[in-house]
Amino acid sequence: MEKTLKRQGLRRWEVALLMAVAAAGLVGARLGTEQNALSDRMIRLHVVANSDSPQDQALKLKVRDAVLARCGIYLAGLDRSEALEALNAALPKLGQTAADTVAAEGYDYPVRVSLRQESFPTRSYTDFSLPAGDYTALRVELGAGEGHNWWCVVFPPLCTGSVTETAALGGLTDDQVGLITGESQGYVIRFKAMELWEKIKADLT
Repeated sequence: MEKTLKRQGLRRWEVALLMAVAAAGLVGARLGTEQNALSDRMIRLHVVANSDSPQDQALKLKVRDAVLARCGIYLAGLDRSEALEALNAALPKLGQTAADTVAAEGYDYPVRVSLRQESFPTRSYTDFSLPAGDYTALRVELGAGEGHNWWCVVFPPLCTGSVTETAALGGLTDDQVGLITGESQGYVIRFKAMELWEKIKADLT
């Protein structure tokens, strides 16, 4: 009798677990759709410092500013697909811009610039936030690339102007602008749920 109850208890636990996983899957699929819709309209910027020393972190920010300024010239008036093509064609020049900035500051670190898919955590900025997930990113790696990162958005240029104005340049909808600026209720919870779902998917795979 005791063994039967234990088996029944185990089955109830298994059913509860399966129901929880199914519910998480449904919510995760919906959240994943929202994140994918955002990532399909954005190109992130990911600058990785040589180290965490104050000098290397300061250099990272100078390189960031130089690359963002150069990208602003290349990407003006383009849609996202055109922006991707322009960035891909401009990778050598962007690498040179970063290298020139590094040299001007008295360093000889190698610089590696690439376009790639990367996973980003939930990230908050001054007037907007972005959910965790996979994004196309312009990655700029300095030296050993062992320092803290700097993440933002190179297209649309959300980090260099008013979000509500520049978001429209990238084709973001009013709902998406409301989501990332906090104008839609529950966005923090949704972003954290997206991040949790990404972690669950990673654990399952």
